[in-house]
Parts: sequence; structure tokens; C-alpha cells
Amino acid sequence: MAMDQAGQTDSGTAGVIARPPLLFLAALLIGFVLDRLLRLPFPGPGLVSWIVGGSLILIGFTLFAAGIRNFMRAATPVPTNEPTRVLVTTGIHGWTRNPIYLGMFLIYGGIGVAAQNIWILVLTLPLAILIRYGVVAREEAYLERRFGGAYRGYRQTVRRWL
Repeated sequence: MAMDQAGQTDSGTAGVIARPPLLFLAALLIGFVLDRLLRLPFPGPGLVSWIVGGSLILIGFTLFAAGIRNFMRAATPVPTNEPTRVLVTTGIHGWTRNPIYLGMFLIYGGIGVAAQNIWILVLTLPLAILIRYGVVAREEAYLERRFGGAYRGYRQTVRRWL
């Protein structure tokens, strides 16, 4: 275990409420179940939904992969239940502090649009609140304890999302 800036024992992880991919998967599954139980009309033709949804998925996957690649190059683990070894601030992380989550949101929204599933899109707001406060806020507090001024400086120069 590492010591934080105040000299207290750091738990070594961010202590997020759940693994983020599982939260996204759960929201998708709930959206598909709700759509099966109460189908709501989706505006627009199917081809446009496929093109827009596919584009969102592609952009999201690109951001997601770039974030993962940055972590791998820095030899720091991606899973939130493992301690962070290095503060990654270059590459895609120099543009957004959360490229992996941003990518997951774009993939999630893209699936909702491509599937013409209003429920998935409606669940984006509660999912965003859950990710923001149950995952990101805890990660940010952890990174500040772990990296102190270096993280505070990074946070001041790079936006959380876009």
C-alpha cells in the first residue's frame, strides 16, 4: 500500500462502485428488456439510424482503444480494481482525462441509435450520473491522493470529457 500526500495509508485503488464495463452492460441489458416490454417509437428511418449509430460506435471504439493503448504503453493497469502505477497525461489523455469512458458512452449511444432503442438513450442520463459520481469522482480523489500536485496540474489543463 502506498502513502497518500497526508502520510495516511492509501487503499491502493479508487474504490469505484462497480467495474465501469459492467455498468454499461447492465444499462444496455435493462434498455433492451424495457424495449421488449414497452416499445417506444424511434424517430427517423432505419438506414439513417444504422449510419449514425455505426459512426458513434466507430468513434467510440477509436477513443476507447487509444485510451487503453496509452495505459498499456505506460505499463499501468486499466482495471479500476488495480492500483495505478503512472499518471498518464500524453496522447489522447492530453485531450480528455477520460477517453475510455467517453468511448464507452459513444459506443453505448451508438448501440441505442443503431438498435432504434429509445430506452437505451433514456438510460444514458442515469448511467452518466452513476459513472460521474460512482466512478470518475472516486478515481479523481484517488489520483489526487496518489499523485498530488501532478494530478492537480493535469486536471487544470485537461478537461474531464471534451
